[in-house]
This record gives sequence, C-alpha cells and structure tokens, in this order.
Amino acid sequence: MISRADIIAKAEEIGFEDIGFTGIEPFTSQLEFLRNPDARYGWTEKIGLTLEKNTDPLIVLEDGKSLIVLLHSYLQSAIPVSLMGNFGRCYLNDDRVTRDGLALRVKEFRIFLKENGINSKLSPAMPDKLAAARAGVGTFGKNCLLYASRGALKSSFIFPIVIVVDAEFEADTPSVKTDCPHWCRNACIAACPTRALLGNGKIDSQRCISYLTYHGKELTPLELREPMGMYIYGCDRCQNVCPRNTPRLSLHMPDDEKLADMSEKFSPEKLLAMDKAYFETFIWPRMFYMSYKTIWKWKMNAARAMGNSLDRKYIPHLIRAVKEEDDERVRAMAAWSLGKLGGDDACSALREVFTEEKSDMVKEEITGALEKLTV
Repeated sequence: MISRADIIAKAEEIGFEDIGFTGIEPFTSQLEFLRNPDARYGWTEKIGLTLEKNTDPLIVLEDGKSLIVLLHSYLQSAIPVSLMGNFGRCYLNDDRVTRDGLALRVKEFRIFLKENGINSKLSPAMPDKLAAARAGVGTFGKNCLLYASRGALKSSFIFPIVIVVDAEFEADTPSVKTDCPHWCRNACIAACPTRALLGNGKIDSQRCISYLTYHGKELTPLELREPMGMYIYGCDRCQNVCPRNTPRLSLHMPDDEKLADMSEKFSPEKLLAMDKAYFETFIWPRMFYMSYKTIWKWKMNAARAMGNSLDRKYIPHLIRAVKEEDDERVRAMAAWSLGKLGGDDACSALREVFTEEKSDMVKEEITGALEKLTV
C-alpha cells in the first residue's frame, strides 16, 4: 500500500495547500453542539443538511478507517472591485455545479487513491472545519472561521475537503484551538454589522449576512438592511479586517478572465432585471444556493445593495422594478432604496406607484420612503 509520504506528495503535486490525517472517531463534540438549542442550528435540518448524521464518518463510508483532509485556497486571483463589494470571495470560485476547478483536482486525488487500492468517499455535510483542526491543518478564529495552520499564508480563505478512506494512517497532531493573536482587540466581532458574532467562538448564524442573503425569509427586516450594506450574496467583512489575513490580502495576484466576465454579468442592475434564462445560464451555475423559485431573493438583495450604494445611477433601474416586478418583496425593497437615494425623480415615481399599488407591504415601504424624502 502507498505511504503517507506518497499521498502527501500527490496532494502537493495537484496543488492543494496542505494535507492532514486523522482518525475515524465520531465528532461527538460537534454532535453535542448541534443539539444545543443555544447553537441555533436547527434551521439546517429544515433545508436538508444532515449535519448530525454526518458527525459519524462511518455513516459516509461503512468500512472507513481514517480521514484525509485536503486544504484548498480559493483566493488565487485578483478580485474585481465590483465583485468584492457585492459577493463573498468564496462564492466566486465555487464549482460544485460547473465542476471545472476544485472538483477536478479532488477527482484526480481520489483516482490516485483508487489506483493504489484505497477506497474513498466524501460528504458535503461532514464537519469539515473540525476535521481539519483535528488533522492539524487548521485552527479557528474568533470569527468562527478556519485558518490554515501552514499553507495559504495562514489565512482563512480556504476550503477543507474531508475524505473518508478505508486505509489506516497515522494521525497528525490536532490543532483544535483558537489561534488569534493576543493583541487583536476583537476586530472581527466589532466589524460584524448585524452582530452575528457573539464572541468566545460563537455565532448566531441566522444573523450572519451570508445567511441572510440566501436563506433569509421574506422581506429583509428594516433594521438589517443598512447593516447588510452592498452585499448581495455572502459576506467578507470579518475576514477583511482580520490581521491574520493581512499577508494574503497584501499579496499581488494575477487577473482572472472568468472573474472579469462575472463582474459584468453579476452587476446589480442585471441581477435586478434578469429573467429565468439569464439566471439559469449565468447566475445559478456559479452561485446555486437559491433556485429559480427564489429568484426574488436575488432581486431583493440587488435592490437593497443599490440603495445602500448611494449611487443615483441606479434610480432608473429601481423605478422600473417598483413599477414592473411581479414579486411584492422586490417592489417593496426597490421602494425602500429609492427612499435612500432620494431626488425628485424617485419621489415622483413613488407617488405615481402608490396610487395603483395593491400590496400593503409595498405601500408601507413607499410611505416610509416618501416620509424620508419629504423631511
């Protein structure tokens, strides 16, 4: 059978930042955490994430004997300013649908294992961050994210890939700890505008901007709209201010044609106006947490971002939306954003729409927007 050294060399050859090994023992601490009502993770089961079940690696592979954790760095290219302001970086290189990047490298690694007599399996619901720390390739931050122990300039811009294998390997020394510098004065916690980060390694996941952009229910609450800023899908605020990420963020990175194309296709005005064909061709393959059935969330988030931008170039797009969009939540957010941007054109459009509008939700937002504009 191939050795640990052979497997490590293959992972490095393929381009993974790091690799670690750990045992097959269940993640009992994670199971206890998920079952604690204070953790506020009950919503995951409702959307089909079997997190509790997958705390036992043997559920994933019955004859599993070890876990191999690969570390992938998703920040390899310069991010266009427009994308960085509206989208979390990790979502710009997520190829779980297109399978044209990381998926190919994971496939190559698993083929290598198979050719050497090792069966493997992976599951998206495995406790990947804890597995990475148990395998010694990552530590935690106060923002509840995983940071590389060695690779990726020890940043948090990483994905751990957990693979269950039916071969036994010597486990690496665990690194299950929070490793933030003692001099950091909770920069990430202070920077979280929705107060999702609670300190002591805890998070109210349902107040996280990332969660709110793609899992949030109904019209975004008024008190969260300005704090969510211009993020349309995901968030990077706690990573942007983290001193542990400074080396990686300071690194010169090459341009990426794919990101340049996304910058044009994912503009707020195109998201707000998109139809089913546009969504399914350009948007869903790259950012797939929302199906076409919830395209209204995309449009609502885009409308909110336009208002928070304070850029009056978006007024015509918002006027069209408040007049023509089918979903009342989109029209309501467009009205709110017009109130943020202000001006005679916004005010006139809102008054015109109010006389014909049938939705109480939209009328309420128009009333609030007009009160702002006439103060």
